[in-house]
Amino acid sequence: MQNNRSLEIAVGLFLVLGFCAALFMALQSANLGSFSFGHSTYAVTADFDNIGGLKPRAAVKSAGVVVGRVRSVVFDPQTFQARVTMDMDARYPFPEDSSAKILTSGLLGEQYVGIEAGADDANLAEGSRISRTQSAVVLENLISQFLYSKAEDGGK
Repeated sequence: MQNNRSLEIAVGLFLVLGFCAALFMALQSANLGSFSFGHSTYAVTADFDNIGGLKPRAAVKSAGVVVGRVRSVVFDPQTFQARVTMDMDARYPFPEDSSAKILTSGLLGEQYVGIEAGADDANLAEGSRISRTQSAVVLENLISQFLYSKAEDGGK
């Protein structure tokens, strides 16, 4: 009887650990595991010529640390650019002359916005706009440029 009860406890503990592992994986795949909730944020925008596959809820990172999340990505019909709105964690103030670029985790990984701090004395605030941006490097464009240049050279 005692042996049967300890077996039931072990199986229950195994199921709880399995559920916790599945929850952790779900949060990581949804990009929710690395952003702290409950902190105040400030919204900033940046315009990009090409955002690649950047999606809302993508991470905003600086020096490898998640400092915010992409709130929205919309097309601006006046400038023909993508306007990216980011919710930045208020614990991480960035100078007004900071730059933003769209980067990829690994060769074919997910895309995120990388923020490089500037040197201005004033910091970004609610409603600020980052004017120095670098668009996404699209692997397909690089390959087609390489193949086109090889075709022009006659395969030399």
